[in-house]
Amino acid sequence: MRILVVEDDIQLAEILTEALSDRQYAVDVAEDGEAAWHFINTLEYDLIVLDLTLPKLDGVTLCQKLRQRDAALPVLMLTARDTVADKIIGLDAGADDYVIKPFDLQELMARVRALLRRGNVTRSPGLEWGGLRLDPSTFEVSYDNTPLHLTPKEFAVLELLVSSGRRVLSRSNIIERIWSLDDPPTEETVKTHIKSLRHKLKSADAPEDLIETVHGLGYRLKQI
Repeated sequence: MRILVVEDDIQLAEILTEALSDRQYAVDVAEDGEAAWHFINTLEYDLIVLDLTLPKLDGVTLCQKLRQRDAALPVLMLTARDTVADKIIGLDAGADDYVIKPFDLQELMARVRALLRRGNVTRSPGLEWGGLRLDPSTFEVSYDNTPLHLTPKEFAVLELLVSSGRRVLSRSNIIERIWSLDDPPTEETVKTHIKSLRHKLKSADAPEDLIETVHGLGYRLKQI
C-alpha cells in the first residue's frame, strides 16, 4: 500500500518514512503543498499524512483541493497547533484524523492502520482467495493451512493481487503500488517476484496457475 507524507520538517519526514517503510508501506515524501498536489495527481495513494503548515500551499488548502477531487482518500493531519479552533479548521477542511506534535510514534502508526481500515482499501484482519489466507497484521501466509515463507516484497505483491481479485495488474501498476518513487525497480524485478511466488505456492499444493498471466496486460488471480 502507498502512503504520501507531506512534511517540510526533513528530520520528521525521515522518521515517518522509516517507520512506515518498516511496516511494508511504500512511502513518498513531498516537502511542500505544490509538490504534494503533483504527487496526488500522478499516483494512486491509500493515505495522505499531511502537515498543516506547509510552504507554497498550506495543508488546509491542499486538503480542500483533495476533497474536491477525491472524497474517500483518508487524510491524517499533523500540526503543532493544539487549539480546538485549529482542530476544527483541519477537520472541516476534510481531514479524517488530527494529531498534535510532538506525538507518540506507536500511536500514530495505530491511527494510520485505523484510517486504512476505514478506507476499506488495505490491511484488513485477513484476506482470502480460495485456500489462500493472508494476515496483513502478522505477515503470515498459508495455503490450505500450509505456511508459506515469503519475503516482505513477495507478501506485498501477493496482498495486492488478492486485494485486486480478478482485476488485471500490469507490472507498472504493481511497481507504482508497492515501491517508493526513490527506489523503483525494473519490470523484470516484478517478473522475478511473480515467479518466486508461483514456486512457493506450488510447493504448498496450490494450483500452478493460481497467479494467471494475461498476456500483454499483466497478472491476476485465477477464478475460484
